[in-house]
Amino acid sequence: MKIALLGYGKMGKIIEKIATDRKHEIVLKIDFDNLHELTAENLKQADVAIEFTTPSSVISNINVCFDAGVPVVVGTTGWYDQLDEIKQQCEDGNHTLLYATNFSVGVNIFFHVNKILAKLMNNYPYYEVQVEEIHHTQKLDSPSGTAITIAEGIIENLDAKKNWANVLVADGKDSDDNVGNSALLIESYRMDSVPGTHTVIYDSEVDSIEFKHTAHNRNGFALGAVLAAEWLNDNTGFHSINDMFNFDI
Repeated sequence: MKIALLGYGKMGKIIEKIATDRKHEIVLKIDFDNLHELTAENLKQADVAIEFTTPSSVISNINVCFDAGVPVVVGTTGWYDQLDEIKQQCEDGNHTLLYATNFSVGVNIFFHVNKILAKLMNNYPYYEVQVEEIHHTQKLDSPSGTAITIAEGIIENLDAKKNWANVLVADGKDSDDNVGNSALLIESYRMDSVPGTHTVIYDSEVDSIEFKHTAHNRNGFALGAVLAAEWLNDNTGFHSINDMFNFDI
């Protein structure tokens, strides 16, 4: 499979290694120093594009992929306010796109179990729930897309929570968690050299239950992105990562 990498930072370089280890060929690498090479004509040499850039550039990158008729795997987060528009554009033009807040296999298992746990906790309303996320200081969006997906999974299945609210906790200071009983609090922390940690905490007067995923490095995210590219090479249309994993339980 021939792959175009849109974004060639730390994540792009790891994706390149994993893709080549899996016998794929990288035919185009786009970064800040060669943006002029990101054209529909150049993209047409690829079977699929993998996009990991910034919220400010992701939409234009998606549009170039659509113009080239090249399926695109989108790992950038922070653009979901335009998700419905992109979905409509994708479907109207018979394009192909798969997006995810997180491509890690472990995280997507975490997402699924999180929903099951939230539904179970309806039986125990004396537990209060919140989400904590820790990322590296270069993380541009807060909360993380992963944390939002976790929160949405809880809200969909736990009757007591109707929406979420985010607090970015700086310099170790306590957050202002006065967000109302019906809102799910997401506390965001930014620390050096942390690939990502997400924790769901159910707390009561007598005990606490913590459900946590800790990334040791970026390899899991990169592998998942390559697996998504492989999956998308055999599928068409607009997809989220849920379509790829499709857990049965």
